[in-house]
Amino acid sequence: MTTKTRRLEVNRRSGWRSWLGPFFTSDIGMKWMMALTGAGLLAYVLVHMIGNMKIYLGAEDLDHYAEALKTLLYPIVPETGVLWLFRFGLLAMFGVHIWSAAVLTLRNRAARGKIRYEAKRQYSAVNYANRTMRWGGVIILLFVIFHIGDLTTGTFNSEFVSGSVYNNVIYSFERWYVALFYVAAQIALAFHIYHGAWSVFQSLGLSNPRYNDWRRWFAVAFALAILIGNSSIPIAVQFGLFTVSG
Repeated sequence: MTTKTRRLEVNRRSGWRSWLGPFFTSDIGMKWMMALTGAGLLAYVLVHMIGNMKIYLGAEDLDHYAEALKTLLYPIVPETGVLWLFRFGLLAMFGVHIWSAAVLTLRNRAARGKIRYEAKRQYSAVNYANRTMRWGGVIILLFVIFHIGDLTTGTFNSEFVSGSVYNNVIYSFERWYVALFYVAAQIALAFHIYHGAWSVFQSLGLSNPRYNDWRRWFAVAFALAILIGNSSIPIAVQFGLFTVSG
């Protein structure tokens, strides 16, 4: 085999790797990763909210739902095995989403350099959700950390009892500052969702001016549904609509 033939064979075998590397480190690849992980996280947020709505059916329904998540595919797989698989998957998506966002932000700043535009920014062209995307992401990250410690591990909830999901939620949101923080985080999440649901199609190269109105209404409806659904629970607890079960 000649040197040229060997080189062609090596290139043929490693062609997909030599293409994937530069693609996923390029701006387009980063945007794709942000869009795909964002879509996965949007799906999780929706399913999670629907599950949380079982609180309106009572303690038994919500606690049984939480128990069912722990025993998915049991005894085929160990108890809580599927749940932990989902958790690791969500953690991976969350990490890739934050990492790609951070890389793109740093690249944008580097591209602008130290040049500061004297012209006033046209805020009509850059909506509030877009301008606060990074700060919203920080708020959401802090909320996720607190939320896990509050309702998953019980670290931040002195009344926490493992397996008693309904009562844990009540004990948590009876604290006005926790309820307020939760609602504030949902507002930040709604802005983040609006921008993400709007831009995910554009990041994947699927945008079309004919569908802009549909994309906008989809983003608004999705964000409002999550905001209203999730925020209704701490507000209902604060108004005494839910009480601790016996």
